Amino acid sequence: MTVRIINQSNNPLPAYATEGSSGMDLRAYLQQPIELQPLERALVPTGLFIELPQGMEAQIRPRSGLAMKQGITCLNSPGTIDADYRGEIKIILINLSGEIQSVKSGDRIAQMVFQKVEQVNWQLSVELDDTARSSGGFGSTGVQ
Repeated sequence: MTVRIINQSNNPLPAYATEGSSGMDLRAYLQQPIELQPLERALVPTGLFIELPQGMEAQIRPRSGLAMKQGITCLNSPGTIDADYRGEIKIILINLSGEIQSVKSGDRIAQMVFQKVEQVNWQLSVELDDTARSSGGFGSTGVQ
C-alpha cells in the first residue's frame, strides 16, 4: 500500500525499524523542548500530514520504551486517524511518572500502525441469536 505524506519537519520519514515491525515510530517536531510535569499532558506536533486510502485507518499507540523509561504514554490510545483527515498528526502525551520529563524535537514519541476498516450498515432487530455466553459480561467466561 502506498500512502501520500507531507513532512514539514526536519525529522526523517517514519519507517519500520525491523522487518517484523508492525508500527513506525513518530517523532516530535518542536521549536523548543516541552517540560511535562507529573500528570501533565500536552499535544505534540509531528510535522506530518498523510492521505490514507478509503477503508484504512492509522492507529496511534504508545511506545513501550518511552513508557517504561520515562513514564510517558499516549492518551486516547489507540488514537485513530481517519481516511478523510488531512490535518497534522499530533500526539497527546501524558507524564505518568512522579518526575518532570522533557520531550525534545526529534524524540520518538509514539508509533503508527495501519489497519483496514469496514463500515457497517445497521439492521434493526427485536432479538439477537443466542450463544453459549449470551449476555454474560465481565469475567463471565470463567477463563482464569
